[in-house]
Amino acid sequence: MSDTRYRRGKAFAADMAAYALAMAEDNSEQMERLRRNVTLALREDVTPRQRECMLLYYEKQLNMRQIGELMGIDKSTVSRTIKRGETRLRRCLRYGAGQLLTPPE
Repeated sequence: MSDTRYRRGKAFAADMAAYALAMAEDNSEQMERLRRNVTLALREDVTPRQRECMLLYYEKQLNMRQIGELMGIDKSTVSRTIKRGETRLRRCLRYGAGQLLTPPE
C-alpha cells in the first residue's frame, strides 16, 4: 500500500503548514493589534498575582510546582490562579473587543 491517498507524520504536517502559509492572507496588522491588546489586558484586567503566575508559566516556562515553591503557595493554587487569569483575558478580549480591537490613533 505504498500509494495510499493520505500521508501521515511530520512531512505531511510540514507540507500543510507551508501550504497554509502560502495561501493565507497577510494578517500581520491584526496579529500586532492582538499582541498589543493582550499586553494591555495583562496590565489592566488581570490581578497582580495572576499576572505574575502567568508570566512565570508562559514567559519563563516554569512548571506549576516551581512557581508554587517560588511564590510560597501550593501548586494547585498556582493552577487555579493561571486558569482564572486566562479566563479573565479571554473574557476581556471577547467582550471588550469593540474597544480593544480598534486601531490606535
